[in-house]
Amino acid sequence: MNAPGYRSVFAPGLFAGKVIVVTGGGSGIGRCTAHELAALGATTVLVGRSAGKLYAVANEISDDGGLADTAVCDIRNEDAVKQTVAAILATHGRIDALVNNAGGQYIAPLATISARGWDAVVATNLTGGFLMARECYTQALQAHGGAVVNIVADIWGSMPGMGHSGAARAGMVSFTETAAVEWAASGVRVNAVAPGYIASSGMDHYPPEAAHMLRAMRKTVPLGRFGTEAETSAAIVFLLSPAASFISGTVLRVDGARPQVRMGWPMGLPDAQAAEHGAVKAFNGFHRGTVPKVLSP
Repeated sequence: MNAPGYRSVFAPGLFAGKVIVVTGGGSGIGRCTAHELAALGATTVLVGRSAGKLYAVANEISDDGGLADTAVCDIRNEDAVKQTVAAILATHGRIDALVNNAGGQYIAPLATISARGWDAVVATNLTGGFLMARECYTQALQAHGGAVVNIVADIWGSMPGMGHSGAARAGMVSFTETAAVEWAASGVRVNAVAPGYIASSGMDHYPPEAAHMLRAMRKTVPLGRFGTEAETSAAIVFLLSPAASFISGTVLRVDGARPQVRMGWPMGLPDAQAAEHGAVKAFNGFHRGTVPKVLSP
């Protein structure tokens, strides 16, 4: 029996006939976003390094009645990116939008990060995103317009303990602003979404000794909880939608006001009644979403 289906807040058929590329589509926020876009009528092309993960998500989308394709690619490899984008165009005839979601990092203080480790994180979180955006633009979007959404991170105050990722994500914010100006004449909008502490499968990739820290992070968020993959996906979908047609060069934060926490202002986390209020209650529209193992009771 098929799954119940994605419970999106957006209009059915919003992206009917559109082809949208989602990097890092095999897990986490990318997987969730691909499901929502497909539920809204798009053909989603999942890009990543793990064929097995991509096929699994594509099969989920197909089982739910959506359209999905896969493209195995290391986005850090310039030639591979060029060939992958060309192959997508050859198969589908068009690319209407890109969700630059692929990324990764590891916990380490700056003094211990090697040049190789630094380069690996920057290549994934900055260079790879640039290459994907450039090729989607030059091979497709430049001719007929479209939208790019780059996924960055909660870098306000920077990222002690993950300085390589913070530097790369800050670079992607600057790239977003520059591309928004340079590509506007072609009818291309470029924005970014900055997830804060999101309960996503990516949390399970950190070492076991980080589990206590990960579980405690919600206590530093004024709204008193983790965000959901679906809440992040909704921000991405909005920026891709016609409703955002005069929004470009901006970063939409999905973080529960965490960067605004300051010494001197008491952290009063919402009580149970406030947490259930419609304005701040967690939105879980992803019918296939699961709680990260590190957060499971």
